Amino acid sequence: MSGIRILAAANGRCLAGAFAGCILAVAAATLLSQQTPLQNSVQQPATGAQVHTGVSSGLDADARLQNLLADHQFLRIESQLDQMPPDQAQFYRGILANRNNDLKTSIQLLEPLLVQFDQVEPSANPAKEKLVRKALAEDYLRSGDLVKAAKAYRALASRLRSNLSPDDLDEIELPLKLLPLAAANPPMTIDPYDPFQIQVAKNPLGLTDLPVYVDARPHSFMLDPTAPFNLIARSLAKEAGLNVSADSATIRTLTGRTMQVHVTVIPRFTIGGRITFRNMTAFVFEDADYAFPKSHYQVEGVLGYPALSALGSLTVTADDTIEVRPFKSNDKNAKDDLPLPGARFFLDGDQMIVALGNPQGPGVGSIAPGSMRADERMYVVDASRQQTYLTSRYYEEHAADFTGEKMQLFALPGHEASPPQPAFVAETIPLAIGPTPVDVHYIQVLTQPLGNAALDDVYGVLGLDVLDQFRAYTFDYRTMRFSVKPE
Repeated sequence: MSGIRILAAANGRCLAGAFAGCILAVAAATLLSQQTPLQNSVQQPATGAQVHTGVSSGLDADARLQNLLADHQFLRIESQLDQMPPDQAQFYRGILANRNNDLKTSIQLLEPLLVQFDQVEPSANPAKEKLVRKALAEDYLRSGDLVKAAKAYRALASRLRSNLSPDDLDEIELPLKLLPLAAANPPMTIDPYDPFQIQVAKNPLGLTDLPVYVDARPHSFMLDPTAPFNLIARSLAKEAGLNVSADSATIRTLTGRTMQVHVTVIPRFTIGGRITFRNMTAFVFEDADYAFPKSHYQVEGVLGYPALSALGSLTVTADDTIEVRPFKSNDKNAKDDLPLPGARFFLDGDQMIVALGNPQGPGVGSIAPGSMRADERMYVVDASRQQTYLTSRYYEEHAADFTGEKMQLFALPGHEASPPQPAFVAETIPLAIGPTPVDVHYIQVLTQPLGNAALDDVYGVLGLDVLDQFRAYTFDYRTMRFSVKPE
């Protein structure tokens, strides 16, 4: 879910109450609002009742694979690629390349398929065409080709509108509206840089602020790896003498409030004085939209994926230090930078999904880097979310662990008006992050689906409360591995 909507919606809620953690709480409330109210008494649900995609034996092979894809079962699809017919394998290799952030390969494989879809009106296979068009639009956006990205999102919305769900339309609204503002902007470039460390800080919202320089003046920007765009406050844009577009786009926040967004180009932008971006596109928000007066905090800007994707490997340590290693180091005297073994992670829309194993399973501690485990399950990792929870899908497989435990009603923070969910508190959850077994503590485990497939089909959402239990955690975009150093 895009940080621009979450942050703006959080502002409206936070001005009336608590601030800590309310950015991501708004997103949770949106999910909960889709559910039916709870009964007065809470009964422990029967296990095995939830139906997941990709398991029906009555489906043909292609429909089964598409359901596996919707279910985030990338590893299972990957293991079947060599048994597929060539045209089918090309489609799934292209989609998996998108999820693996291999943008060049994804574009090379999917663009020829798009030509085939363009030759048929109406589409003979709208479900598959939607996957191709959406993946290519994401590829162009992540690679910084804003012209192609704007065109791709426009074609997706116009050609397949009748086949787009409300969730699909909500997901593409921001790029559909904002990219035309930036299509004429020059491409962003990055000066070569060497590995470095910078000190960061937690802001009053509990999220990470990085030291940056705009027009050689120091400021702090919020870190949000899943945000598809960089953001900057209007007052800061004015102070730096930036040209702000006269044209604007009206977007909706999660609370239904609208806000106006303009665009600008930052000629020179530096993170910690160590990595310099040229011609960075940033979308301009009004200061009041991201002001939190009760916490005396004003968001100056947000660094999203377009900037952070240039950081080949990003390590966050317990002492509020971020270590950055580029894709290719220019420092000939630097020590060999061997990637850390870890769990594979994937980019699926605005979600970062990581494959975690069972530390009590066979082979823990001896898993070779890059290998797959048979017991891996998919979790969302969100470094901008305050609280972790596990879903009913996890509960289904571990219901016996909660026999005799007391169930309680759990309300996702900041949304007391929404129906709370029956849940257990797990004192200790064992996980395996690549070859590293870890224990995470005091985690809420939901016993019923939230009603949102993007979350119900994963086993949980790991937030800052879990990440802060480690001495360090690393997102290595060079190898698409997530690794941790336990306490």
